[in-house]
Amino acid sequence: MSILETINAPEDLKRLPLFRLHELAEDLRRTIIQTCAANGGHLAPSLGVVELTIALHRVFTTPSDRIVWDVGHQAYAHKLLTGRRENFGSLRTLNGISGFPKRHESPHDAFDVGHSSTSISAATGFAVARDLDRRSGKVLAVIGDGSMTSGIAYEGINHAGHLNRDMIIILNDNEMSIAENVGALSNFLNRTASSEFIHRFKKNTESFLKRLDVGKGVLHMARKMEESFKGLFTPGMLFEAFGFEYIGPIDGHDLPALIETFEKVKKFNNSVLIHVLTKKGMGYKPAEDNPAIFHGVGPFDIESGKVLKGKGGAASYTSVFGAALCKLASEDERITAITAAMPDGTGLSGFSKEFPERFFDVGIAEQHGVTFAAGLASSGYRPVFAVYSSFLQRAYDQVCHDVCLQNLPVTFAIDRGGVVGNDGPTHHGAYDLSYLRHLPNLTLMAPKDENELQHMLATAINLGTPAALRYPRGNGYGVALDQALTQIPIGRAEVLREGGTAAVLALGTMVRTALDAAAVLEGEDVSLMVVNARFVKPLDEALIIALAEKYGILVTVEENSIQGGFGTAVLELLEQHGLVGTRVLRLGYPDSYIPQGEQAELRSMLGLDAAGIASSIRAFLART
Repeated sequence: MSILETINAPEDLKRLPLFRLHELAEDLRRTIIQTCAANGGHLAPSLGVVELTIALHRVFTTPSDRIVWDVGHQAYAHKLLTGRRENFGSLRTLNGISGFPKRHESPHDAFDVGHSSTSISAATGFAVARDLDRRSGKVLAVIGDGSMTSGIAYEGINHAGHLNRDMIIILNDNEMSIAENVGALSNFLNRTASSEFIHRFKKNTESFLKRLDVGKGVLHMARKMEESFKGLFTPGMLFEAFGFEYIGPIDGHDLPALIETFEKVKKFNNSVLIHVLTKKGMGYKPAEDNPAIFHGVGPFDIESGKVLKGKGGAASYTSVFGAALCKLASEDERITAITAAMPDGTGLSGFSKEFPERFFDVGIAEQHGVTFAAGLASSGYRPVFAVYSSFLQRAYDQVCHDVCLQNLPVTFAIDRGGVVGNDGPTHHGAYDLSYLRHLPNLTLMAPKDENELQHMLATAINLGTPAALRYPRGNGYGVALDQALTQIPIGRAEVLREGGTAAVLALGTMVRTALDAAAVLEGEDVSLMVVNARFVKPLDEALIIALAEKYGILVTVEENSIQGGFGTAVLELLEQHGLVGTRVLRLGYPDSYIPQGEQAELRSMLGLDAAGIASSIRAFLART
């Protein structure tokens, strides 16, 4: 029996002899590697905090002590130590345990997370609530240095420092978020000296001054000078300016040092920040050598570290977008590209190498990224902000106020539209059509395949006004890619299939699926017209009205919440033209958060595969 198999709750960890904690760390790493190799997952972040997690649960007592994990990428060891070891093999699968902390999953998970930089704000709320209730217990926020590139982290630390409650922030400094960290703040954090150097400097200084017999006054002054010197090497001055007592930097893989530090800090009753230095991917060489690749990785071979390729050889939508943008930028020097710490994930790595002066990684700062793009657009450039759908939510006010209100030519390339798979509800792009389509001046579109994506990109950039195109995670269909990129007529849909029973208006990924559903129903004497809607805004009003008058029955299909999405836009159009008698079936996501799971199984579960769409249309026609 491995030592990990004896740990069913944090209390079991507290009973282990200290000398066995290193053995536990090895077991945790082995289990995390094996599970991620099978299921995929956030491997490198979790490997980097194994010792930190052991020390936290050794010293503090959850759930009476609250630990808020930022993002949650690094919480796998925490899950294994808090009663989820036996179910850990179901990580990130449908009906399995989540890849992120979830309150419904365990009382040891204090707060649901998934997007970066929320931990300090949430922990501040926990600390204030504890004090208002006159309860005891510690509150800790574990935040990575990558998350410290986001503005909300500093909003939180500013307020927390002002309140000066009994609260501990642990800054996990591995010099990376997903990609290499960027920004002046990151550079400041990296100005660190080892604790051994600081300790040796202090001892040598005191020894030298004592030999000079200069007296206590000068020694006190020298100590102050030494603290100032230390400030040159550590970011302590910054955090102390925010009102936190700074401790560190500490080796995040030195278990005795971590435990000793936490035991001491546990006795404090003020705001403290502990700066911990860790290595992302620690204990698995492929992840240590390539932490960006193994940040969020699919299934891989443990022995070689090679990622196992998925089915099919078609290019991904993301890669087609990146190649098309490079092609357009080679012809138009006004085009710039922006990412929020996701150059690989958004397909912009090639652009960054080909056009380094026109590529900008703003860090985990979507709000700044949008307004930065607005500033570029105001100066005659054509910025393209490539961003995941669920991350663009964080910059909604900037899209509205700084781009659309001023009618600026910013293009939003919205990746991961629709269900994304195993990361679950925090990452599904379920709401972008709803939260964008009502903004004035914005053109909103979705391609039926990867070839149409590149034409839509050219259309958006050359439009001269705000534009957004959204496309899914994963591979395209393997269609031929046109070399010459042309502009699509704005607000014009495309009829792909004629039919006599009803018209199906499908958007984006649902176009091919709707065609497949129509083929299924053809054998049942149901003849469907299938339309590639292309545009959510503006709609092809003339075509939709004509179809409503001809058939009296319309079906809309989208990978978006049916509340406020494409189908709702069609209903509004019919109401405006007095066609309220038209029977409309809207197919899309329900008014609930969608769980984790593979894309195909989620679409099947939601009735958005060919069989599900055919079944819904069959039942709808029977009723009407």
